[in-house]
Amino acid sequence: MKIGKKGELSLRFIDLYDVVERISPVAYQLTLPPELERIHDVFQVSMLRNYRADPSHVVTVDEIEVQPGPTYDDELVEIITREEKVLQNKKIPLVKVLWQNHRTNEATWETEEVMKCQ
Repeated sequence: MKIGKKGELSLRFIDLYDVVERISPVAYQLTLPPELERIHDVFQVSMLRNYRADPSHVVTVDEIEVQPGPTYDDELVEIITREEKVLQNKKIPLVKVLWQNHRTNEATWETEEVMKCQ
């Protein structure tokens, strides 16, 4: 499931949840409330943060829109810059892409061939 707010992933955190078990060095199982039962309860550590007392970071469960489907589609807004990566004797053309519903600092590097397919 994806957790979204109006179809986009939110950069804010949902709430405080207890860690049930350390599954691996990079994955933890959390205790989720019944409202989030359709969401898988194991998260990669990069998705988790230690709690810091700042109420502006918390989104109530009522504000979360859970949509079926494991993916969501981003639309290209702008190609910010182009670059060529050189690997041994091969040159790979890259573009830095700004996606819809994302900030500039969240732009991603993509190969030019991938972008032509979209």
